[in-house]
Amino acid sequence: MKNILGIGNALVDILYFLQNDLLLETFSLPKGSMQLVDADKALQVENAAGSLGKFMASGGSAANTIHGLARLGAGAAFIGTVGNDAFGKFFEDDMTSCGISPLLSTGTLNTGRAIALVSQNGERTFATYLGAAVELDSNKLNASLFKKYDHLHLEGYLVPNQTLVELALSLAESCGMSVSLDLASYNVVESNLDFLKKITRKYKPLIFANEDESFAFTGLNDPHKALDYLSEFSNTAVVKIGSKGSLVLHKGKKYQINAIQVNCLDTTGAGDLYAAGFLYGFVNGLSPDRCGNIGSLLAGKVIEEAGAKIGSESWEYIGKTLAGI
Repeated sequence: MKNILGIGNALVDILYFLQNDLLLETFSLPKGSMQLVDADKALQVENAAGSLGKFMASGGSAANTIHGLARLGAGAAFIGTVGNDAFGKFFEDDMTSCGISPLLSTGTLNTGRAIALVSQNGERTFATYLGAAVELDSNKLNASLFKKYDHLHLEGYLVPNQTLVELALSLAESCGMSVSLDLASYNVVESNLDFLKKITRKYKPLIFANEDESFAFTGLNDPHKALDYLSEFSNTAVVKIGSKGSLVLHKGKKYQINAIQVNCLDTTGAGDLYAAGFLYGFVNGLSPDRCGNIGSLLAGKVIEEAGAKIGSESWEYIGKTLAGI
């Protein structure tokens, strides 16, 4: 079994299920957006949402993907930074319990939190306090660590830390690792477009993007055309198109992957778990369409549940279904 290393923002996901969207208006949080907030505003949002239904788990984009890979049986590790607090201990214990090696450093700030406010239609709005996550720096990375793994997965939220991202990609290349990059958010892409194009052109990572992110990267408001454009920067690229499934381009050949039919409760983690399923197939040499189908299976199952984690019963279903994909 292949071993996969993830690097990303170590955050504790705290989900609140809204009865209406008044709280979003109160704190000027555009529905469906991801807004960075400071420690004070994070606490204010949590206090205001305190009486609502609440769910908590270790999170962050790359961490969610690594969790999915670990549950599929891959060897998995995660590099990130947490605070010396109860949330940091929760994050580490949650990862360990899932079979992930938590390669965590301790920062001076409190552990970061992704406060997800889930509307009645399942759409989530994030108020994210990065906290200690931003204290992850290039000094934490070295070649001896990377040599233990076969594949590196990076989340796009790290891209503003250009020194860290470039070093991670360089180390992965020198160690013969394959690499993937999830573009994470259209506003991250827009703010770091030149750097993103430079590093993807140089290192050719497997690229994951949704429609908005692909448009921000390519300037093309058509997922098929955007996928063609991404082929200049990657040998394998994926554009996720929501309920319509996903488009995959691998070495010049296109694949249309259908979404599975589900009852959507909460879309948190859908893209991250799609990446987990796709990468599981990718590192084990499966065909691009099988990779995409595993991605769709995991994405479909996670949106039937609260949060970015798939429950035990669904994992049993996934295990039985994988034999037929």
